[in-house]
Amino acid sequence: MPPRRNCHSGRVISRARLLPVVAATAATVTLLAGCSANQTEGPMRSATSAPVSTPAVEPPVGEVTPAGLADAVTLDRVMGHLRAFQQIADNHGGTRASGTPGYDASVDYVAGQLRAAGFEVTTPEFGYKRFDLGQVKFSADGRDVKGHVLEYSVGTREPITAEPVTVAATGCAPADFPADVRGSFAVINRGTCTFTDKARHAESAGAVGVVIVNNEDGPPFGLTLDTEDVPDIPVLGVARDDADQVREAEQLHLSVDAETTPVTTRNVIAETRTGTPDDVVMAGAHLDSVTEGPGMNDNSSGSSAVLETALRLGSSPRVPQRVRFAFWGGEEDGLLGSSEYVGGLDAAGRRALALYLNFDMLASPNGGYFTYDGDDSERKGAPAGPAGSDGIERVFAKFYADRGIPLGPVDFDGRSDYGPFIAVGIPAGGVATGAERRKTEKEAEMWGGKAGEAFDPNYHSPRDTIDNVDTELLAVNAAAVAHAVATYALGTNGPDGVPAIDRRQREEG
Repeated sequence: MPPRRNCHSGRVISRARLLPVVAATAATVTLLAGCSANQTEGPMRSATSAPVSTPAVEPPVGEVTPAGLADAVTLDRVMGHLRAFQQIADNHGGTRASGTPGYDASVDYVAGQLRAAGFEVTTPEFGYKRFDLGQVKFSADGRDVKGHVLEYSVGTREPITAEPVTVAATGCAPADFPADVRGSFAVINRGTCTFTDKARHAESAGAVGVVIVNNEDGPPFGLTLDTEDVPDIPVLGVARDDADQVREAEQLHLSVDAETTPVTTRNVIAETRTGTPDDVVMAGAHLDSVTEGPGMNDNSSGSSAVLETALRLGSSPRVPQRVRFAFWGGEEDGLLGSSEYVGGLDAAGRRALALYLNFDMLASPNGGYFTYDGDDSERKGAPAGPAGSDGIERVFAKFYADRGIPLGPVDFDGRSDYGPFIAVGIPAGGVATGAERRKTEKEAEMWGGKAGEAFDPNYHSPRDTIDNVDTELLAVNAAAVAHAVATYALGTNGPDGVPAIDRRQREEG
């Protein structure tokens, strides 16, 4: 799960931009969203790494029922996949981040398991640029100022010390820049034209850096340069309240550790061979970790539960609905795999998706039991999901209630791969166990654990290992994954008879 504003522990990996799809695409987009040619699975080990245990695929359940599939997705089998992912990370520098050999090996593992079970599997490629931001130090006459480095800005290589020069005009034309800006920081008000245009003009005028002053109250969050033809000087923003301190200083000092890296990665998409193709149930989890760690809770836990659910459902289940499984790349860099997939669907492909079930972080060590608030009954944060999201919430509510487990709501805040689906009107839901937010006293009373500590103290860190997942939560949540998939594979009505989706409402917009 990417953090709010994608601020990671230690280094910051910002929202990344999609490049043109690397793989060749056809003019007509299929239901599998512009899939590239399948890539041949590579070896699962190097000459110096330990072998990755690839468990034999168990046969599918004989008769698909929610209870039967939930019982078949055992903790032992799910943990077998987690052990494989941990070994993959261990073999590849402790990470499975998109664009790394560890991620490629994770793709090969998942695709290999699914193909062995008879699924139709594709691994469509896509590309983007990842912006990595490390330490930032910005000061005016020795006093620290909060500087917000623009996404895709270059770093400083060496620290820069220079005087500020205020650009009185908008900075949208070369003539706006006075001669004395050469060798100085150009201080420019936000507005009228793009940040990239301002920075390019400042660079042409000889400035060593650019400071953008926000034109409204509050910090200038979310500022970004274009990904092409990036200026070769650092660009950062400051709050309007800090503008005088910056403009009136004799010297500004700036040190930025930043790097932009082109990334090519893949999703894994698998589909059953049975069921109607115009009424598809979809379940997914992101497969990538952050660069800082192996990502066992975030999100091998979700990937493993979805993978084992697919294997035990089987590639040709006797159910009326077609079922599609997705394992997303680039989630930690901004939900890029799922965004690429949804963006590649044509109108018919979107209509064919009855719903999307998302599973991100199912085994937080200080976790709780949460489901997405599909009907916005909490009246907090984002509004209700598309029509049918409330029915998905009820499916999970019944599952946990039947087991005597209290369930908490989590807002559709756009932090995981359901985001691109609900943005185009596709109902969504899922379960999670919490990330960096601290557990309250009330939540500790509900689920145990330690109040005042994060649901996952190892979130986005090297400590997110297999030794730090809660197997009790994982066992329950993996069963919930299977229960929901089977429920909807048998029909797109919830257990209380409420339709999961009003197709006429969606088709009418």
